[in-house]
Amino acid sequence: MKIEKKAEGTKLTVALEGRLDTNTAPELEKALSEDIAKAEEMIFDLGKLEYISSAGLRVLLSTHKKMGDGKLIIRNVNELVMEVFEVTGFVDVLTIE
Repeated sequence: MKIEKKAEGTKLTVALEGRLDTNTAPELEKALSEDIAKAEEMIFDLGKLEYISSAGLRVLLSTHKKMGDGKLIIRNVNELVMEVFEVTGFVDVLTIE
């Protein structure tokens, strides 16, 4: 998986490419650990994400909780990943545009 981060003040955009699964979720969690405290708004661009597993969902949910009063937005979700969000109820928990 490829992780690309772009910070603009307190806004952080994280673009993911490839598969977010058991093998790559720890990598994403580590990449976000230092940024969560500084970001007031975090945007995940999933336009190039091919697959997400329960481990990937856990990282997104954990990040959402750690953001506290901050804003977490998920954008550019393909059909396959959106189906996972819908089946798991994440569409009711996360802001998906």
